[in-house]
Amino acid sequence: MRLTMQERKKLTAVMAPEYQRARKKENGRILDQFITATRYTRRYAAHALKTHGKKVWVDSSTVIVADVRKRKDRKKERHYDGPVIAALGQVWKIMDFICGKRLAPILKELIPRLIRFGELKVSEEVRSKLIKKMSPATIDRVLAPERKKYQIKGRSNTKPGTMLKSMIPVRTFSEWSDKKPGFAEIDLVGHEGGDGSGEFLYTLDITDVATGWTETQAVRNKARQWVFEALKDIRERLPFPLLGIDSDNGGEFINDHLFNYCRDEKITFTRARSYRKNDNCFVEQKNYSVVRRAVGYARYDTPEQQAVINALYMELRLYTNFFQPSMKRIGTIKDGSKRIKKYDKALTPYRRVMGSKDVSVSDKARLKALYRNLNPAELKRRITKLQQNLLRLCSQKQIGRKRAAA
Repeated sequence: MRLTMQERKKLTAVMAPEYQRARKKENGRILDQFITATRYTRRYAAHALKTHGKKVWVDSSTVIVADVRKRKDRKKERHYDGPVIAALGQVWKIMDFICGKRLAPILKELIPRLIRFGELKVSEEVRSKLIKKMSPATIDRVLAPERKKYQIKGRSNTKPGTMLKSMIPVRTFSEWSDKKPGFAEIDLVGHEGGDGSGEFLYTLDITDVATGWTETQAVRNKARQWVFEALKDIRERLPFPLLGIDSDNGGEFINDHLFNYCRDEKITFTRARSYRKNDNCFVEQKNYSVVRRAVGYARYDTPEQQAVINALYMELRLYTNFFQPSMKRIGTIKDGSKRIKKYDKALTPYRRVMGSKDVSVSDKARLKALYRNLNPAELKRRITKLQQNLLRLCSQKQIGRKRAAA
């Protein structure tokens, strides 16, 4: 078991007096034990034990005592000064407060776009530092004070897991593919707000497994008619053909309407195992990161709220799919009892679609034309405005209920 740096320093302070008092042969034994515990090199370990606690008299009244546990603060000029940090904070807010590993890869294309749309005004030096030199770790360190001000609470209990392939097939026209765009997981997210009585809205969430492309649409309830109509609408918006869907075992999906539709359209239709939520892990992730982060956990049950939510989703699909990078796990390395997960470079769903050989040239051309004129800052403002409208509708409904009760 590896010791932490703090534990190593404490061990040095304990063993140094014994090492300094001992004879030469005994010192070798103490040094061996110390190296085994700390994994220091032999030369550094001997230096640490020999110098810790040593006193150097400067004059008759001043003495310096060596202490390896102390560290001299390095006084170095900050490379990333105020203008760089301010510009990075502005970009970070536009990008919905994502982490450094997701933000760093997109800065190269995002900064010039924001400058072109007049959303960001920086000097050439600041622009160069943001694009060429900032690592993910540096981004997180620089933004740490700002991040504390924007702590996001109310996390979902949904935990993403590994997609399991031992699913029960309903009808198969082709093999399920994780790497080919068009094979998607689907799920419903309820907006009951903790009150399951009566009818309330649901969000149909469809996530492509290969690219992470996500489409959402609010429906008035979970009746199969509305879910089926929403699925057909979303299919028209996808930037590639829908080749397969994988759902849970709810009656809103496992029904004759959807079964016959997939059979007639030659769409692979599979369902997850009962009581195995992580079989649909890709869409479960998006239930929080896209749906819940956008509309929250309140109760929505009116046509006006449905209209606002769907307007919000039309803006959100552009913002999420074109400007929100995500990382995909590519493997796991075993280190004793530890499991170290390895991820690929963070890419937006748009970039994953454009990099796929299975997407047609015409589909890519349409996406590229749409992407050319998108302003992420303007999309963020529209989303925020629609979220405020949704909150206003919720407040008006609550006031109306209180007045009716009175």
